[in-house]
Amino acid sequence: MARPTMAQDIERRIRELILERRLGPGDPLPTEAELMELFDAGRVSVREALKALQAMNVVEIRRGFGTFVGSLSLSPFAEGLAFRAAVRHRQGEPGLLELMKVREALEAGLVGAVTAGIPAEDLAVLRELVATMESEARTGRVGRATDRAFHLALYASLDNHLLSEVLDAFWAAMDQVREDLDDGHQDPATTVAQHHEIAEAVAAADGARAVRAMRTHFDGVRSRLGAEG
Repeated sequence: MARPTMAQDIERRIRELILERRLGPGDPLPTEAELMELFDAGRVSVREALKALQAMNVVEIRRGFGTFVGSLSLSPFAEGLAFRAAVRHRQGEPGLLELMKVREALEAGLVGAVTAGIPAEDLAVLRELVATMESEARTGRVGRATDRAFHLALYASLDNHLLSEVLDAFWAAMDQVREDLDDGHQDPATTVAQHHEIAEAVAAADGARAVRAMRTHFDGVRSRLGAEG
């Protein structure tokens, strides 16, 4: 295994510094000169490390103001997923299908927990989104934004910020790939029926039914993507 470069070692140490000092997004980091002294490193290595961390949203460099802890958003993760899926697709491999299978495993594994006690207001949001889907279906196609909003709203009651970001990253990745790769579109009436069944299974607090409904939904998605590989 190749030894890490000086810049890579500084990247690791800056992450450790953020954790040790309990810093959060927007908090100031030591200046470039202070980092050089702290890590006994040259300016080039420190700048290289900071630029790499900035690309991952770990730090934010504000010209004339200093360096701060970044947003820590998962957008680089989403972009990486999308790029990997697109590259593998062009090599004749099932990149998009693999991406969807990972999302299916995550959602089917979580939907049962939602049925344990979804708040009435969250259930109302799901039903409103299904109604919006019904309206859109009459025009010939359910909007991607509505579909995405349904799946994100479904897990709101779990109050897990990381989960919300991960799910949204999968959607962002799929959207980026779909701009270039057309996987076909499901019959809108079927889309509405499947989301309606998921919502009603959750409303009935029936975990097994909710998991079956989610699996059925992804069965359709996987069958349309199956031809990709």
